[in-house]
Amino acid sequence: MGIANSSLAKIEGLQFYKLLGTGGGAGFSLTPDFSTYAFLGVWEHLEYYENCLNTNPFFKEYQKRAQLQRDLVLEAVASHGKWSGSNPFRSEKQNTLNSAPLKAVVITRATLNWNRLFSFWRAVPAASRAIENAKGVLYYKGIGELPFVQQATVSIWENFEAINTFAYKGKEHAKIVEMTKKRKWYKEDLFSRFYLLSDQTIHLNS
Repeated sequence: MGIANSSLAKIEGLQFYKLLGTGGGAGFSLTPDFSTYAFLGVWEHLEYYENCLNTNPFFKEYQKRAQLQRDLVLEAVASHGKWSGSNPFRSEKQNTLNSAPLKAVVITRATLNWNRLFSFWRAVPAASRAIENAKGVLYYKGIGELPFVQQATVSIWENFEAINTFAYKGKEHAKIVEMTKKRKWYKEDLFSRFYLLSDQTIHLNS
């Protein structure tokens, strides 16, 4: 993963991408999950993504070494903040959060301030418990570019109503949001919502 950037820089239709490790345990942990890696890409058209996944040597090599491949195809609905200086998930559908019977996905991402690392990681277990106990969450995983410093999460929900209940009515989550602002954990952060258009798991080399 660490040396793949040169292989991905000139892929047709790929507008933004990140290569990500994942957290162990329940997904939010200082211990990495060395069995699971993630690729996040923003594509000009779905056809570019499908062609790349099926033909690009980087992805073909990973498929040779992997047991499972899970592909999530998302459509951005609302996004605010920045990731590496820009917002790659901007969408014209800001007012259609509840207009379709599709599952919902949330991606959060932050670069931590170095002098706030200890304070942030002390609060992670509480954040993990909050989402673990949330009603309507179907899947969640901690992901990140750089261990301890650049952190992100991906979660799948039954619908946007479940997300709103967790985000705005959950006491544990509200406390964490308050701590985030008060303790100034983040140097840069982003919060994005998506429709889950498809979710496919492929068994490889089994």
